[in-house]
Amino acid sequence: MPRGQILTILGAFVLTIAGVMVFLNLNEAQAGPPIQPWGSDPNAGAVLYAENCASCHGEDLQGEPDWRSQKEDGTLPAPPHDKTGHTWHHGDALLFTYTKLGGKAALEATGVSGFNSGMPGFADVLSDQEIWDILAFIKTSWPDRMRETQQIRTQGEQMRGDS
Repeated sequence: MPRGQILTILGAFVLTIAGVMVFLNLNEAQAGPPIQPWGSDPNAGAVLYAENCASCHGEDLQGEPDWRSQKEDGTLPAPPHDKTGHTWHHGDALLFTYTKLGGKAALEATGVSGFNSGMPGFADVLSDQEIWDILAFIKTSWPDRMRETQQIRTQGEQMRGDS
């Protein structure tokens, strides 16, 4: 095979690989902040919540008593995840990231430093889908108006590119 043909084939191969890499990077960049995937299973989430979350946030999502007052170690008690808490005030990206990374790391990722959070990260315990299933379960406890408000917050995150 002549040298010119080899260089042409090699050049086409390199351009093809570069194009695939650019395409993959663009798709990743366009993926945006995490958002509740379709098909999340609130029933599976209820079981996972009982196993991983209820010990702090309560079997009925009620949180710890006096959850707005700081403990002696500077952390706040676990808040409720039902309609009496503030979980529904946050979009999907924050809820997912807070659960996956833990409170301190999630807040530091948004530029908030020095916050002493008692929320551990669950990245080594739960898969992404399991976290989404738990969040789907929690959302089932909210009245329609709160779910709608939370969806608006999620849309705002998507528009701003929060993660």
